Amino acid sequence: MFVLGVAGYSGSGKTTLLEKLIPLLCATGVDVAVIKHTHHDVDWDQPGKDSWRHRQAGASQVLLAGSRRRLLVQTMPQGNDAPLAEHVAALRPCDLVLAEGFKREPIAKLEVYDPALGAPPLYMQDPAVLAVVTDAGQAELPPTALPRFGRDDVDTIARFILALLEKHQNAHR
Repeated sequence: MFVLGVAGYSGSGKTTLLEKLIPLLCATGVDVAVIKHTHHDVDWDQPGKDSWRHRQAGASQVLLAGSRRRLLVQTMPQGNDAPLAEHVAALRPCDLVLAEGFKREPIAKLEVYDPALGAPPLYMQDPAVLAVVTDAGQAELPPTALPRFGRDDVDTIARFILALLEKHQNAHR
């Protein structure tokens, strides 16, 4: 599995970009998984539902199995700051894992950058950034030799990702 980060500060447009890229990648036959990092205490379960009641009763793991989907809710008493590799290991094998929001992980990544957020680009400190996705003007960006894509240039970004995936697959044959 090739793991590619899609990193940037909150509000930079990572999810919107992935929402546009995933259908293009899947249309080429690539099996895509997404792991999204969040700092919020999320809960997909609904109060009163059987699985919620099981967790309230003390179960640390509840797997809801349907005919086409399953959802595993795990309570992590020590917190969930596990490294990305541990989350990837929980996935079934696939071609490409897009890891949204793991900006500090030492993995290949695309940076989604918005200068309006007031933070410096990650690529200035992170050699794992392979390209920048931004609509910022050249004057708004510190100099870089990295490839640069506009936010709406999703066809070109998808081709860039597919080339990275092919390079990874060829290296691991």
